[in-house]
Amino acid sequence: MSATIAEKIFSQRCGRSVRAGEVVMAPVDAAMIHDITGPLAVRVFREMGGERVFDPERIIMLFDHQIPADSIPAAENHVFMREFAKEQGIHNYDLLEGVCHQVVMEKGRAAPGEIVVGTDSHTCTYGAAGAFATGIGSTDMGFVLKFGALYFRVPESIRVEVEGAFGRRVGAKDLILSLAGDIGADGATYMALEFAGRAMREMNMAGRMTCANMAIEMGAKAGIVAPDAATWDYVTARRDIKPFDLEGDADASYRERRHYDVTDLAPQVAVPHNVDNVVDVTDVAGTKVDQVFIGSCTNGRYEDLAEAAEVLGNADRFADGVRVIVIPASRTEYLKALRAGLIERFVEAGALVEAPCCGPCMGGAFGLLAPGEVSLSTSNRNFRGRQGSAQASVYLSSPATAAASALYGEITDPREV
Repeated sequence: MSATIAEKIFSQRCGRSVRAGEVVMAPVDAAMIHDITGPLAVRVFREMGGERVFDPERIIMLFDHQIPADSIPAAENHVFMREFAKEQGIHNYDLLEGVCHQVVMEKGRAAPGEIVVGTDSHTCTYGAAGAFATGIGSTDMGFVLKFGALYFRVPESIRVEVEGAFGRRVGAKDLILSLAGDIGADGATYMALEFAGRAMREMNMAGRMTCANMAIEMGAKAGIVAPDAATWDYVTARRDIKPFDLEGDADASYRERRHYDVTDLAPQVAVPHNVDNVVDVTDVAGTKVDQVFIGSCTNGRYEDLAEAAEVLGNADRFADGVRVIVIPASRTEYLKALRAGLIERFVEAGALVEAPCCGPCMGGAFGLLAPGEVSLSTSNRNFRGRQGSAQASVYLSSPATAAASALYGEITDPREV
């Protein structure tokens, strides 16, 4: 029978044909916990009588939200998790590698056809590798830690066909922001977004990760890109796995089929205070900014930093009065940027370049906004209080738009720089 990618993954993992709407107990291939959500998951595991985790090799642990520890409670959480990892024989990446979603991908911990869960809403990032990846609560993770499986309602899918070729300084972040604006913050609730079309096939893995990452901003349970040669090149360079075909059937039953053409797409900006409140950059050009943040699990990869550096060009410095914070998504991405001279270039221009972590994205560790301040960020959310004061305003954009805006101290169309 014809099936969507999500239906095919669940059918394979459950050992029988399943369809959207069915509730199944499915085994998970990997489970990710970090310093914020991990402690509660471990406590639930204990409350359920858990003594040994289902498989320590399939549990991914790292710290990225509050690193280095910015408070005594954060430090205590780190110690708690380190002790649990040692007791259970779990490899703990600790605070050495970077943001969880980037690290999971670059370490090859997610692959086509797998079911991967994480106690973080942006776990859907791994759909860029052709996995069914989704965020779950810490209570559910406690169950997973003990049993290695979880109940799922197999989601319906929205087929998102993206055609055309991007214009100059327009890319994946502009696409996914425009989709959020069109579909809406709850337009894909508990569905899988299945990305397809020429523009997706020609998109690099960094761009695909950006798109899958923000599927949750439309309420989606997962965002999946069918694995192709680019996917398999990426995955097989990181783990021993034999490529196979996995794509949604043309006559599969989709909840919706949406078609987009990026040929004339302009740089997009999500304006306060919702991710789906999206406009062309020209509609908000001239808005003064106090802080520009380039990084996060959405846009902290080498390709994103290179995009920002290209816009920076030979300019001497970013605009006076603008705090520019640059955070590579992982140690690997940091080293790529360092060896390419990008880090030096950002520092020369006046940016603060921080060690790989979530940084201002969650409004926890540093880079917080005061009341009345305005931030332009390449991250994924702009809710009130997300990056500090609830009286501050956060705009979201691509790295190109962020860099252009940092140069002029106001939101700027990168095509005009």
